[in-house]
Amino acid sequence: MTTEPTQKALTAADIIRFYEQFVKDWENYHNVRLKEEETKHSVEMAQKILQTKAYMQQVDNFLDIIAGHFEQTDAFLATLKQVQAVNTAVSKTREGMLRDEIAGLRKLVVDIKASSSAITSAPALSDEERPESELLQALPSLIKENRKKAKAQTISAMAQRFVLNDASKSADTIKGTKTTLDLFIEAFGDLPVGQVSGTTAGDFHDLLLGLPATHGKSKNRLPIRDAVKAAKEQGLETVSGKTVKNHFSRLSSLWSVLVQREIVAKNPWVQWSFNTAKKIERRCWTDEELALLTPDQWEHRGISRRTYAGMVNVALYTGLRLGEICNLRGQDIENIQGVACFHVRPHPEDGWSPKSAAGTRLVPIHSQLIKSGIMSFLKPEQHFLFPDLPTSSEGVRGAAFG
Repeated sequence: MTTEPTQKALTAADIIRFYEQFVKDWENYHNVRLKEEETKHSVEMAQKILQTKAYMQQVDNFLDIIAGHFEQTDAFLATLKQVQAVNTAVSKTREGMLRDEIAGLRKLVVDIKASSSAITSAPALSDEERPESELLQALPSLIKENRKKAKAQTISAMAQRFVLNDASKSADTIKGTKTTLDLFIEAFGDLPVGQVSGTTAGDFHDLLLGLPATHGKSKNRLPIRDAVKAAKEQGLETVSGKTVKNHFSRLSSLWSVLVQREIVAKNPWVQWSFNTAKKIERRCWTDEELALLTPDQWEHRGISRRTYAGMVNVALYTGLRLGEICNLRGQDIENIQGVACFHVRPHPEDGWSPKSAAGTRLVPIHSQLIKSGIMSFLKPEQHFLFPDLPTSSEGVRGAAFG
């Protein structure tokens, strides 16, 4: 006969231990599940980050691709805008030419009518009464007569009409054209444009090459032919081929208009060769030469030492041309993103502009230049930064300083 094991009665302590263990196991289970969820979330976030990074890489690649297209589009639009501006200018010029031609024809018709009325006693028919066929037959002869009169116009008159009176021309172009015209007229007289030939252009070419390089830069200048003779006798340095080329380019531009209007048959100022190699090798100034620019050496009755020092400092710390420094205005000093700058730009109200389109620019003012007191030249009532610079009879500001 077997006996069953006796069951031990559970005490309160046993029950408490059981529940304590149960709570610990549940907490462990909960912590395991929590870590599992955190790990799962971390994996998902890592995947999203990778996906986002891949997407951003695709966006960067796309932007790199379209950036090139945008640059090409901008360049195309800029070119298109430039072409449109040129075409507009050409159209306006052409319109002006046609209006001038019509005005000339009208004047010619009036002159012919006046002449015919003086020759014959019979009353002349008006343009309205005259048969249309008769007017058409007379038109070629009127045009021919008009061109004949145009050929008799002098070079100065044509330059005045097509260059000097053209508002679209820059101040430098007008000034350079005047200089070239003065040299040509002094050498050959104010010839009718119909009489200017390749021979004339060749003689002017040779004459210019013989001019001394200093011609026109002093008040007491010799007549052009005497200057050429003196340069040859004294072995003086003559003008460069680039200068001669510039003179020919200005005359060629004028003659291109005359050829286009059929006032002259050909342009004698084209297809000339020029030696444009530099004659003078530029070098840096020595310390001894720079020492000559100290204020103690400056003596000028019209320009103050203060202006002299200010201009020399601007030249040293900016590299601006003399003409650009002389024409600086108070309004040309601007604050660009916290940096004081010289704004070199055209001033049509004073008839001055930089030497070229690239000359319009911002030049930061060096800190040392500011320390030396360049800002003290700024005054509200003052137009120019250096007001005591005189203007020459040719309208060049600061010529005396040069």
